[in-house]
Amino acid sequence: MKKAKWSFMLLFVVLLLAACSSDTEETSAENDSEIEVEGRENELVVGVPGDPQNWDPIDTFLLDWSTVATSVFEGLVDRNLDLELQPGLAESWEYVDDQTLQFKLREGVTFHNGEPFNADAVKFTFDRLLGEEGAQGPQQANYTSIDNVEVVDEYTVNFNLNEKDPVLLTKLAGYGAVIVPPKYIEENGDEHFNTNPVGTGPFKMTSYEQDSKAVLEKNEDYWKDGVPKLNKVTFRFIPEASTRLAELQTGEIDVMKRVEISQVESLKDHPSLSIQEVGTPTVYSLRFNTEKEPFDDKRVRQAVNYAIDKDAIIEEILGGYGEKISTFQSELSFGNNPDLKPYPYDPEKAKQLLEEAGVAEGTEVDIYIPGNDGNFKEITQVVSYYLEEVGLKANIESVDSNTLISDLIPSGEAGHMYRQGWGGWTLDFDNTAYLMYHEGEHWNPSFYDEEVEELLEAERTTVDQEKREEIFMKLTERLHELAPEANLYSEVALYAVHDRVKNFQPPHEDRMRLEEVTVE
Repeated sequence: MKKAKWSFMLLFVVLLLAACSSDTEETSAENDSEIEVEGRENELVVGVPGDPQNWDPIDTFLLDWSTVATSVFEGLVDRNLDLELQPGLAESWEYVDDQTLQFKLREGVTFHNGEPFNADAVKFTFDRLLGEEGAQGPQQANYTSIDNVEVVDEYTVNFNLNEKDPVLLTKLAGYGAVIVPPKYIEENGDEHFNTNPVGTGPFKMTSYEQDSKAVLEKNEDYWKDGVPKLNKVTFRFIPEASTRLAELQTGEIDVMKRVEISQVESLKDHPSLSIQEVGTPTVYSLRFNTEKEPFDDKRVRQAVNYAIDKDAIIEEILGGYGEKISTFQSELSFGNNPDLKPYPYDPEKAKQLLEEAGVAEGTEVDIYIPGNDGNFKEITQVVSYYLEEVGLKANIESVDSNTLISDLIPSGEAGHMYRQGWGGWTLDFDNTAYLMYHEGEHWNPSFYDEEVEELLEAERTTVDQEKREEIFMKLTERLHELAPEANLYSEVALYAVHDRVKNFQPPHEDRMRLEEVTVE
């Protein structure tokens, strides 16, 4: 079948998407004049899609939490908007030996309630994270290499490790290990802390209305001089993208998170609004069950990779807001191989490989996707056309998202192929690769390769980053050959911003940094 036919099919899908979003576009067309904002002097209002419902850092792994709470809490290690590691509440750190990491803490820092930040606060935080309460949440598993935290003096702590952990520093820059106030939690209890968080960050949360908004006000005693510059930031929880857009167009919010592709055209030439895009570590693939025929043969898995035109999907379905990937990580990930190219679109090569593997024309394969991801449903429909071109018949099964992630994928019952999305929050391939390809992991019901196992073990037994990078290059080459998934794209996040907002930089990993932001 000729490429022109597939271009027509893609165009048909795009037209369907446009029809589904016509209400949004009609609303947009009626609101293309300049937007005046009054009554919000030195205050920023941000429209976000989700309310995490709980502000205790050990109870969540939601990116919606990090969008807001990055302004409230801080960790020992920080990561700036350019994703570079830097000192946070710790001024410096060093490995005393392979299993002892020592931190020198910042002096003169206080929590929002006036409680002092010190070594006791760090020990309390990690005793809690690694103890019974932390075991009830999703964050503890990321820090099990820490045996205990030892107080050396008021502003020095040792992290005593039970094993080498080359990714520990970048995990400590994540949001699960932010430091919490011991006295406040002991006096008020965990339930109170869930909805009344206290940290050391540039803003303090002064009000929270579930499913409505969280109000943050300037921390006048913040340890960094001259920031924050805003007096107040209000995060409004608005699940529907069309409603967020309407609120932006009427001046009720200043920044809109998660602009949908169907909304971009209506915002491009607006006199008061601009679109800001940013690459992310989030990646998407169609993963294979390598125990099920015909995908127990790597030639068949490679064939599917050759059969899919990722360029066309990114341009026609995603409007260009996506980047091709060669392995299951974005270019932001440590361990990404810049010399490794994604599988090119080559349906003839795909047919040849399927013939060599003895796959009969018309062989049926089941693809499981979450029912609430309309965008990926359209992508999968296009993929089914590409598969049909090379002789495979795809049956698309839409299932509940939680059921797919929590039950079907771990049990190996998500068909021959299934949508796999991954946030890559550590910005290090270790976290992705170990959980995706190490035998027996929760989200790896079928894939096994002895060489991959050896490489995973090798990269975890050294903290030498140059050695780890060398190992990752070998690992990515092996995974590219074995093709345990059809890698599609890394996500590009879209924000809409009112022109009154200055110095706003969209974050790569959802964690908004608002210290330097001002409004006019």
